[in-house]
Amino acid sequence: MGGNGKTGVDPAEASSMAQGLRIVRLVVDLEKLGRPLPGVSQLAAGLPMDQSRVSRLTRELCDLGLLEREGRGPFRAGPAFFALAGSLNTGWVLAAGPVLESLVSALGMRARVSVRDGFRAILVRSSSNDSVPGSFVKPGMVSPVWCTGAGRALLWDLDRPGLEALLGDINYVGIGGPNAAHSTGEVWDLMVRDRAAGVIAAGEEFEHHVVELAVPVRGPSGDILASVSVLGSPSQAGRPGAAAALRAAAEHLGSAAAV
Repeated sequence: MGGNGKTGVDPAEASSMAQGLRIVRLVVDLEKLGRPLPGVSQLAAGLPMDQSRVSRLTRELCDLGLLEREGRGPFRAGPAFFALAGSLNTGWVLAAGPVLESLVSALGMRARVSVRDGFRAILVRSSSNDSVPGSFVKPGMVSPVWCTGAGRALLWDLDRPGLEALLGDINYVGIGGPNAAHSTGEVWDLMVRDRAAGVIAAGEEFEHHVVELAVPVRGPSGDILASVSVLGSPSQAGRPGAAAALRAAAEHLGSAAAV
């Protein structure tokens, strides 16, 4: 939404995506509860958000098929939303909930499943301990692939030219935590290090004082479908068996994808 043709993460574009997801979520929630469906002014008041911005974003969401409306009437979920929801409520995505909770039980860490959209990692599911009321950690949350454990696990199969092609125009300035890579070369060095260890280990690359461990989830053909990750303190991430538990979780989800 609102793309500028560049492959760098534009903060304005990321903000537009997040606000668009909030709009869709509000419309769907009202529809599920049987409440009156909203127009632009009701969405602007309920979020809250500037009315002109809501008007622009809802036009884009309708163009994408995520929302629909008749004339100047209220908004409702569109066909693309139901197609996406149907694809996500199958196989390994359904299996992800119990798998994430098992990781929480075993490791005491937060757990997530993410997928890749270009240079972005999109959160699909998270464990019950991964957010609090008002938290930004919700399905649909977008983060950079190069400075998160979940994101770098999704890059596992890329060779150096592929990584350069994906991240070559990225502006690394001001994005990520204190240990985030500042060039594509640094991202490559981290990938080489972590693939040799068999697990991505992103220590304070996105959040201060947080280590994220991650591995890819592979489908029946061996392609990467998603990543599964756990987040916690350095002492939690250093517990024996953490990497093995992650790999077992990934294998379980991959097996579910084959069904």
